[in-house]
Amino acid sequence: MSYSAPWWLPGGHLQTIYPAKLIAKPFVFYRRERWQTPDQDFIDIDFLDDRAETPFLVLFHGLEGSSDSHYARALMAHIAGLGWSGAVVHFRGCSGEINLAPRFYHSGDAAEIDWILRRLGPQLRTRGATRIYAVGVSLGGNALLRWLGESQHEAEIVDAACAVSAPLDLAGGGAALGRGFNMVYTRVFLKTLREKSLQKLLQFPDLFDREAMLQSRNLYAFDNIVTAPLHGYRDTDDYWHRASARYVLSDITVPSLILNARNDPFLPQQYLPTDASPSVTLEYPAEGGHVGFATGPFPGNLNWLPQRVVNFLQDAAP
Repeated sequence: MSYSAPWWLPGGHLQTIYPAKLIAKPFVFYRRERWQTPDQDFIDIDFLDDRAETPFLVLFHGLEGSSDSHYARALMAHIAGLGWSGAVVHFRGCSGEINLAPRFYHSGDAAEIDWILRRLGPQLRTRGATRIYAVGVSLGGNALLRWLGESQHEAEIVDAACAVSAPLDLAGGGAALGRGFNMVYTRVFLKTLREKSLQKLLQFPDLFDREAMLQSRNLYAFDNIVTAPLHGYRDTDDYWHRASARYVLSDITVPSLILNARNDPFLPQQYLPTDASPSVTLEYPAEGGHVGFATGPFPGNLNWLPQRVVNFLQDAAP
């Protein structure tokens, strides 16, 4: 089930932007639950309501994503059609309401994923879930892979996993997002990140330097001021190195698919790892952009990616 981009959608940038902005997203009805975190904060989880004796798929979204992101709606609509259950986990501050703790979320948030899946897993088994699958997209994919690698056999509470367009080498991806046309994406991310940071300063006025945050012009500068120190890293270089998933791929024991297009503007192909554990399938199609993978005649559809993810999960843990 290899991916080929439609003739009318050439290049990594169009293959990234067009599916995210111009292809109609399917409707999905969610039921929201709010969970209190171990540090007295909260996260919101949108559930595709439970059905007995079916697989359950948990999705972790990308940077500044949500259950409304095009890939989330496409994947959840697809599994609904199969009769599966699922959930989209919102990282802190991504569900439409600022979180309470003096932190946000980040690419190496393996501990966050660990407590979520360890709380969710037993509930799902009790309700009769036949399989538990975990999927992460972009930042969520990197964080999921970090959890899989750091946890090793203890991650086998999930039956199979998939990471889509994950920034496996954060330094390489960060450098790419800091130059040329890619600054378009950076400015989009920084707009909402700055807004959330200003809200966070209303809660904790001395948390970081307000003016330095507002003056940050790329993700390296923003992470140096906000993301790294808030989450226990020395600086951006320390964060990008220690949080990159590429360094733990050899430790993963859960059957896992890593799907990255070689023309993804967020992570140039020279940074794509070539080595991983035997449990990991590395799939690097030539095209697809960043979480794009549109198919079909114009105006296109979002069907290929959900089908590829589900096919892998079913084959890996039938």
